[in-house]
Amino acid sequence: MPFRPTDLSRRGFLSAGAAASALAATSQWSPAFAQEPEVLNYLSWPGNADPYLVSEFEKENNCKIMIKEYVGGDQMLAVLNQSPPGSFDMVMADAEYMHLLKDADYLEELDPADYPLNDFFPEFQKFPLHWFDDKLYGVMTDFGYLGLSYNTDLYQPEEVASYDVMWSDKAKGKVGFLDWYLPSMGCVSLSAGNTPPFDLSEDGFEAMKDKLFSLRDQASGFYTIADIFSSLRNGQAHMIPGIGEWITLGLRMDGAPVDTVLPEEGGLQWTESLSILKGTKKRDLARKFIQYTTSPRGQVLQATKVDNKKSIPSVAGWKLLNDTMPKEAEILRMQFDQPNVMEEYKKGRIHYRQLPSLQPIEDWNDIWSDFKSA
Repeated sequence: MPFRPTDLSRRGFLSAGAAASALAATSQWSPAFAQEPEVLNYLSWPGNADPYLVSEFEKENNCKIMIKEYVGGDQMLAVLNQSPPGSFDMVMADAEYMHLLKDADYLEELDPADYPLNDFFPEFQKFPLHWFDDKLYGVMTDFGYLGLSYNTDLYQPEEVASYDVMWSDKAKGKVGFLDWYLPSMGCVSLSAGNTPPFDLSEDGFEAMKDKLFSLRDQASGFYTIADIFSSLRNGQAHMIPGIGEWITLGLRMDGAPVDTVLPEEGGLQWTESLSILKGTKKRDLARKFIQYTTSPRGQVLQATKVDNKKSIPSVAGWKLLNDTMPKEAEILRMQFDQPNVMEEYKKGRIHYRQLPSLQPIEDWNDIWSDFKSA
């Protein structure tokens, strides 16, 4: 699944700046230190400065992690586009946005020798979305798979073996959607027979569009992440494409009858990664934070955060998880001697979630907007 530079317009990147004014900074501070701590400014998806994840690092390095949160890659780009250089020291980004950050000259080149990449599964040691011209710009921290999440009281496994179930009479008016074009349209693209799902010819693009619009009468609604939890729990949605166990695992542990499957057409991999931003004066501290997060201990913490459990790329992290938290290793399917999350990857059923490569992002977003308003 080679990575190809995407054909993106500069207009789409710059116009994202208008979204930044709608964002609010959220600061999470560690306990006070005897000496004035150094502050590491961190742009990230919500929850990644949770004390569960960062308190040990803060104590060891006499620092504070100050996070500004965003939701979605477009918002992340907007914040950076409006912020003076040096406003942030590091960024956690979805891997599909890495080339936009690189092209906009936001990222520091990283020395691979500084990070425990040899601890990773071979498939992730040189993850293609993080390398450009054989140079490293991001380090994977965690990942997960997106397929079809569904109500297990209403559907048997054989019924959800294909995305075709979304068009069934049984699912009419009960197919929910995460309100983000990329994972939702990616799964529909897979259902239309497009592999890879984001590298579409014009014919493939039209087939995906037709397939998407044929789902309009099946839709129950378009949800934020928070609304997805409630819609699956209260039965408003019977199934949702483009989300994964990072949502359904927590619900299931709370007693909700939900699960996620990878249909026969395949699924998507989301990938989060850490990068150092140009203009930082805290390069060494940012490097230490990436090293900490990708260490065995940091990886176990990433995997086991209560409200957002994730898969991790580090074999050493898997070993420590099995040694210290065997029940969590079982729940997360990260046992070496049992069916595990890497097996789906090795079967070739997983495709990287990427930005569109042959159409402008605006074209995909416009179709998504038209689909929602149809």
